[in-house]
Amino acid sequence: MRGDTLVIFARAPRLGAVKRRLARGIGDRAALRFYVGQLTAVLRATARDRRWRTVIAATPDHAPARWPVPVPRVRQGRGDLGQRMARAMRPYRRCVLVGSDIPGIAASDIAAGFRALGRADAVFGPARDGGYWLVGLGPRRPATPFVAVRWSTRHALADTIANCKGRRVATLRTLRDVDTAADLAALTKARR
Repeated sequence: MRGDTLVIFARAPRLGAVKRRLARGIGDRAALRFYVGQLTAVLRATARDRRWRTVIAATPDHAPARWPVPVPRVRQGRGDLGQRMARAMRPYRRCVLVGSDIPGIAASDIAAGFRALGRADAVFGPARDGGYWLVGLGPRRPATPFVAVRWSTRHALADTIANCKGRRVATLRTLRDVDTAADLAALTKARR
């Protein structure tokens, strides 16, 4: 597909189905409120920007849900995180994928990702925990960027970059993601 495409990777906003590790520390309702707030903020900041097309890659595939901003949806399908991310990005010549629950993502971050793809084959927005909040792939993308990645560990970014051997890689600013109650407390403290 031609043109730049932003894929927002999202879970249907349903009680007990989102931010499970965070919910262990703050409860299901508070975790859902946090998730919906972040999803809404990301969609409002990016979905109406005319510099790219925005789609939500949603899971579960057939889950009924009320999305906070109307955006076209595609299914994530089956498989591990890497298989689902690769599937969501595959149809697009230049694609940036972000999570739906990263505080602080702005349209300027997405634009920076697409600018980086003008000189690099892959771009990453590192997260403080060793993962990443953004991945972008251009037409000369690695064949298997998400294979053998140790997801949800401090090795996720390094493993993915290792899969980009022989390709030009760029990085953006580092952001904090929120997976646990401790992450949320650190974010709240940093905002003060």
